[in-house]
Amino acid sequence: MYEEHFRLKEKPFGLTPDPDFLFLSESHRRALDHLLFGLESGEGFIVVSGDIGVGKTTVCRALLRRMPERFTTALVVNTLLTEKELLRTVLADFGAEVPDGTRKDLLDSLNRFLLAEAERDRRPVLIIDEAQNLAPSLLEQVRLLSNLETEKRKLLQIVLFGQKELREKLRLPELRQFDQRITVRAVILPLDRRETARYIHHRLSVAGASGGAYLSSSAEKLLFRRSRGVPRRVNQLCDRAFLAAALRDAARVEREDVARAAESLSDGVPGEDRPMRWFRRASWLAAPLLHLTRFGKGGGF
Repeated sequence: MYEEHFRLKEKPFGLTPDPDFLFLSESHRRALDHLLFGLESGEGFIVVSGDIGVGKTTVCRALLRRMPERFTTALVVNTLLTEKELLRTVLADFGAEVPDGTRKDLLDSLNRFLLAEAERDRRPVLIIDEAQNLAPSLLEQVRLLSNLETEKRKLLQIVLFGQKELREKLRLPELRQFDQRITVRAVILPLDRRETARYIHHRLSVAGASGGAYLSSSAEKLLFRRSRGVPRRVNQLCDRAFLAAALRDAARVEREDVARAAESLSDGVPGEDRPMRWFRRASWLAAPLLHLTRFGKGGGF
């Protein structure tokens, strides 16, 4: 709704990791550099961690886009699996044969595939997102996959993306061998205040913003404070703050719009979910604006 009001071509603050909106902060760039260095160096295990919403999936997608052609990748995003299901998922994503049989049959198929890739001078990489959900037994299974090797190098490199709980899980006594094999570690941090402002302006620009101040200085300050620089939270707050400004028929987002957006995202309201109640109220307020727009009297629209 607010895209038309602010003359944007598309929604700028979606929650899906759209590569067209890719923005790399210093922390994101450092993590990506560590990943690319580790893969080029042939390191066996690489772990990237960070809090919820800081952009781990964004870095993962950026990595997939920037990896040289000689790498073959398998991406696992569903980590609530059994050991056999994990092996089947890895084989299927590599495009390898997935036999109906025992766990040994699956491992043999994977080993054949990796040896064939090595003969072609290709380097298979297994990437697991949301790795904090892997049970210790599954993490041990992943560690054993790294034992597949020739006399000269590992046949499989493994990259784990996960929340900070992954770091804690890897410290468990039964996973000590796994933890000792990790040679490259990177932590993704939230955006700082300047990066948050640049992030917002970048997404607006990609969405078709023509320049100018879309947020007041006080709105930007409050948005950073309430989001704590977490990109997902920034997107949520901006999406609702821009809608609130459009409903006021305002030319830019003010502090009051960010405050209302933050209130709508707060938890703990009895009776009805606050975001849903706010959305219904916003829809009711928007009806007259939509009616005016239909008949060419939309003002700022």
